[in-house]
Amino acid sequence: PTLLPTLDTYLCDLKEAQIRDGLHIFGQCPDGRQLRDLVVAIARHPSPSRQGLTRALAESWRLDFDPLTAEPGDAFTGLENCRILGDAIALLEAEAARLVEELIQNSPSLSRPHPSPLPGVEGTGIRSSPPLPGGEGPGVRANPLAAELQWIERTLLPALARTTDEIANLLAGLDGRYVPSGPAGAPSRNRPDVLPTGRNFFSVDIRAIPTESAWDVGRRAAEVLVEQYTQDHGDYPQTLGLSVWGTSTMRTGGDDIAEALALMGVRPVWDGPSRRVVDFEVLPLSALGRPRVDVTLRISGFFRDAFPNLIDLFDQAVAAVASLEEPTEQNPLAARVRQESAEWQAQGLTAEQAGVRSRYRIFGSKPGAYGAGLQGLIESQNWSTDEDLARAYLNWSSYAYGRNAQGRAAPEAFAQRLEQMQVVLHNQDNREHDLLDSDDYYQFQGGMTVAARSLQGRSPATYFGDNAVTAKPKVRSLAAEIAKVYRSRVVNPKWIEGVMRHGYKGAFEMAATVDYLFAYDATTHCVADHMYEGVAQAYVLDPQVQAFVQQSNPWALRDMAERLLEANQRGLWGSASDTLLDALRQVANEAEGILETRQE
Repeated sequence: PTLLPTLDTYLCDLKEAQIRDGLHIFGQCPDGRQLRDLVVAIARHPSPSRQGLTRALAESWRLDFDPLTAEPGDAFTGLENCRILGDAIALLEAEAARLVEELIQNSPSLSRPHPSPLPGVEGTGIRSSPPLPGGEGPGVRANPLAAELQWIERTLLPALARTTDEIANLLAGLDGRYVPSGPAGAPSRNRPDVLPTGRNFFSVDIRAIPTESAWDVGRRAAEVLVEQYTQDHGDYPQTLGLSVWGTSTMRTGGDDIAEALALMGVRPVWDGPSRRVVDFEVLPLSALGRPRVDVTLRISGFFRDAFPNLIDLFDQAVAAVASLEEPTEQNPLAARVRQESAEWQAQGLTAEQAGVRSRYRIFGSKPGAYGAGLQGLIESQNWSTDEDLARAYLNWSSYAYGRNAQGRAAPEAFAQRLEQMQVVLHNQDNREHDLLDSDDYYQFQGGMTVAARSLQGRSPATYFGDNAVTAKPKVRSLAAEIAKVYRSRVVNPKWIEGVMRHGYKGAFEMAATVDYLFAYDATTHCVADHMYEGVAQAYVLDPQVQAFVQQSNPWALRDMAERLLEANQRGLWGSASDTLLDALRQVANEAEGILETRQE
């Protein structure tokens, strides 16, 4: 009975997934459909002084659900021709796009004629929305929309029109002149104030991290993860590894650290006037309502450099939880610290040294180093087994951080954490990119997964957190997230058409996507065979796309064909037909011939 709503929800998620339409051109504001879609993507989400465009539209239609948090597969009959909430959300999105389209056409900030205000939506230069779809019902009240449309016209569109500031401010900086400052963040995740771009962005007050809003997101994300793991495995998670990046911490105010603390059952304490974090409290098990989770952090080099206070905070929280006298099944962290401390003492360490080492839960690259060490192996094809990839990750990541360790080499301690790791988690805080857009995702999450698998002899559970909608954090299995990105973006003709507008760089983006898909499979084994075939057909063997890549970037065409052949040779793509492999070899050879001709 739940299959149909589940399928409806999945299809709606794919349909409504936000993907990029081409690449940003420095100093140039998008126009036409691209500008409309960008405005909707930003205005859709609320900010402290706004409820968000689609929420305002839903209110004006007198709908009794939140379009940002509703389950699209749930039944809904409040509008004509709507079977599920996803149908109603699609109507809201279409109406939002129509309203924004009209607003853009009438916007003075984009050097277009500005008509007189129309009754009902004063000051916005746009007519009110039509009656409810289907022509029945109470109609649409314009007032809930007025503030949103006015904000779009008076604030958002002028800020986007100033994209040209990117060039002017770059030249000013190169000339030693003042560059205006501005906040950092993701404009499509409740932070439209970061616009206009081209400013010298500043970070956050690191003493206020995690912020109270980040704690709210992280706390709920932790509960969603525990619930999902319990549903999948029938028991509570005991040990978890989480990669934490400095850039996302800067954007969110500390969602990841907040989630890690919440999993352990620790809550930050903020100073009243300044809202800075001044302490933490360990929640009693009765208030927590579940066992604590033993969390290990793999921090990025930038996080290490930018947020030393958070390293100290988390280290103190680990020590506090480890000191509790609680049952083993309720506090696996304390149980492991007691056991490992005794083992280290048996090897000759003092009680103090053993205690410090057994509490190591923050690891990263050595001081001054960045990354996770896998990119070179993947790019050069200089690896044969899981152990090769695991060794590189371990060598790069086995440096402990905390109050008593500032990058101390601790390979044995890190190996212990990985040997016991049940869950490998990575979070994404916005939908302006995805996990197949950057090598960092496979290096950090994939590296931790392959290292744990190599040491344990079995794969840990891998999850991907989606915190793009702060009101409703989600978590999916990594395999499900890769499948979602594959279907919504990777082989989506709209995305392919978008990058084809950008010549050499567009072809490079396609080749990079193939590389990251392959690397995620090499490290996590979460890529299905049909995805390789789909990419081969869409990027390499499609006549129109092949001609574009061959003309714009034959290096990318050769690299994609060779990477797909490598996936087959390594056993990652086992179902490839001989005919398909022969076609890929032919493309690779032809591209190589073109490159040799150019070099002559």
